[in-house]
Amino acid sequence: MQDLLHVLESHIRTRYEIEEDDDDFTVDVHLFDYGYIDSIGATALIAHIEKTYGIAVTNQDLMLYPMNTVREIATFIHTKKGA
Repeated sequence: MQDLLHVLESHIRTRYEIEEDDDDFTVDVHLFDYGYIDSIGATALIAHIEKTYGIAVTNQDLMLYPMNTVREIATFIHTKKGA
């Protein structure tokens, strides 16, 4: 799970141009409330998750699983991969 957190955090930092010295960005920060990702970015992130991890993110998943932080997204991926 730690490896997944690290890889996901690194992807989000790179893809959404978040500086390494951004003190607000952690694996537990709300990505949308803090403005790191918007709705278009969310769509791109879902596509990345589906392609990279070979899982489908359904509308039901979006309702059932919180995916607002890097940790929540990693937990979702871990859960879906284990299913």
